[in-house]
Amino acid sequence: MTSKADFTEQEWEVVREGPPIAGMIAATASSGGSFRESWAMAKSFAEARHSHGESELLDALVAEKPRVKHYSSSQELEQQGLERLAEAIKLLEQKASADEVEAYRRFTLAVAEHVAAAHKEGDTAISAEERQAIDTIAATVNSSSRPG
Repeated sequence: MTSKADFTEQEWEVVREGPPIAGMIAATASSGGSFRESWAMAKSFAEARHSHGESELLDALVAEKPRVKHYSSSQELEQQGLERLAEAIKLLEQKASADEVEAYRRFTLAVAEHVAAAHKEGDTAISAEERQAIDTIAATVNSSSRPG
């Protein structure tokens, strides 16, 4: 199993930022309640802590408070955030098992979905803009540098 110790401090920071970045991208995709969306992100991490033991990597990830650096705009967040997310997947593919990479992908997408659904947009739980952001996040985390 892969653990935090398998990464340098800088690598771990990239991996650790992935799920919160996905949540922030979903939160800024449509005007919404940032308090509810922040709460949803924290709740996603708390719920994942209760699934302790499924993955040492995810256990270490959710043991830390979710935080992400500040970006000057939602466009900068999306562009640079997706680059960081792709970098996290690449690092994980180099150091973690395929199952651990898949668990990270699922958790990252779950955070984005949970955040997007936190503030109802009109008649729907997830707006078209949020759905598009989640689809973009999914495309990023599901792109693979591994052969095969």
